[in-house]
Amino acid sequence: MLLLFLLLSIVLSILLLITINTKRNYWKKRGIKQIDSDAWHFLLGKCALFEVYKKIYDNHPDEDCVGTFVGYKPVLILKSLEDIQAVLQGDFQSFYGRGYKTNPRDTLADNLLLMDDYARWRLVRQKMTPMFTASKLKNMFPMIERCASDFVQYIKMNQQTRDNLFEELHTYFSASISASVFGINCNSENIMINPIIDMGWNSAQSLLSFNVKFALSNLFPDLFNYLNLKTFGDKRFIVKLFKKVLNNRRSVKARGHDFIQACLELQNEGMMKDTLSGFEITATDELLAAQAFSFFIAGVDTSANMINFTLVELSKNPVILKRLQYEIDMIFDNCKEQITYEDILKMEYLEMVIHESMRMYPPIALMQRMCTKDTVLPGAKIKIEKNTFVIVPIYGIHRDEKYFPDPDVFDPERFNPDNISKLVKLSYMPFGEGNRMCIGARFAHLQIKTGLAWLLRRYTLKGYNYTSECFEPNFFGIRDSKARYDLMARSEV
Repeated sequence: MLLLFLLLSIVLSILLLITINTKRNYWKKRGIKQIDSDAWHFLLGKCALFEVYKKIYDNHPDEDCVGTFVGYKPVLILKSLEDIQAVLQGDFQSFYGRGYKTNPRDTLADNLLLMDDYARWRLVRQKMTPMFTASKLKNMFPMIERCASDFVQYIKMNQQTRDNLFEELHTYFSASISASVFGINCNSENIMINPIIDMGWNSAQSLLSFNVKFALSNLFPDLFNYLNLKTFGDKRFIVKLFKKVLNNRRSVKARGHDFIQACLELQNEGMMKDTLSGFEITATDELLAAQAFSFFIAGVDTSANMINFTLVELSKNPVILKRLQYEIDMIFDNCKEQITYEDILKMEYLEMVIHESMRMYPPIALMQRMCTKDTVLPGAKIKIEKNTFVIVPIYGIHRDEKYFPDPDVFDPERFNPDNISKLVKLSYMPFGEGNRMCIGARFAHLQIKTGLAWLLRRYTLKGYNYTSECFEPNFFGIRDSKARYDLMARSEV
């Protein structure tokens, strides 16, 4: 880690000199407002990258876009929703790349849906998308619901967990994904006890390590590959574990309704093929293990943060909390705590609360796209050159008073049935938008909703009026492990 920090410091210094000497007029020459500060400085600071971009977003209210730099690379921060629509949907062929570099010898990272190889990404995306249809979610729901009820029982039996629920939320989502998506540990007495897989970012050190390696891989990919660094560390045991799960399922005649069953069906079909392009891929255990790994990487920490921030806001808003618990109690009482998929769908106010929480604390706080061929943005009429990065500042948009009056106020009424239809298109996109929208968004939402329902059925909250001054350094996700509230059993109140 120390070597990586020293290396990165040297790299940043060199890049700063290069940028000062060669790139400082890049955006000015194109008639675009230019900010000369380098966005990479967040790595050495105490905030997240999306906060750096939000500050730029807020400081230039009259601009459709603002140019800046990431190292020596020009970056355009988009503000016009018309241009954002073009990048994410209308002109997707020019912006399909995320621009993230991976080590070809890194089995997991190089096969994730983050990949920039368009033909490979398109085919894998086609095969993964049907795995989270409404019918499949309904089939998975009994296990999702059991995980949530086991979680509140786990808290009851281990009362010290109330002191730092944030860490326990990682355990909950790891166990829930393991059981409901992969069928791992689903027959244990309590799914929360010793879950087999826990791949959440549970420590600041692991998050910092990821940030440093991610920066190095994008600034100097050749050096990153030469050092044979792995974006997520050495996770070879994940591939071994996944193969073991596949082999165990092959020996069982009963048909499942989870991701493992879908993987077996893909392999039984033979070569995966894109009918339009003719591109083919073999559904190897390694390729499918990478997709399985992505559910943990994308779903554990983001979902834990979502519940954590929701509880923080509810603890500061007792009127909202009381109304929400009344709705939850009514539905739980009517079904005698035998919660079904349809019961969860009936919790409309809980839905509003979650949407407002995701507005204030979007799971994906920014999106990056790389221009893959020269094009022109339709709104600002700006020519974008190949290999230029564009940024969609989701956190900035979600906190823009132009779209959400009093944006720092927690107000679930913004998302009541009458108001939600009035939202400006693309002003709210907590899981991203367009062709590369988060593939597991509906699954994550169902997990969050079910977990909150069971938690608030058994517990209530008292707040410290905690407000984050800044979030933890991160590229994309929004995180504050110091956020606190009192979690109290309702029987104790």
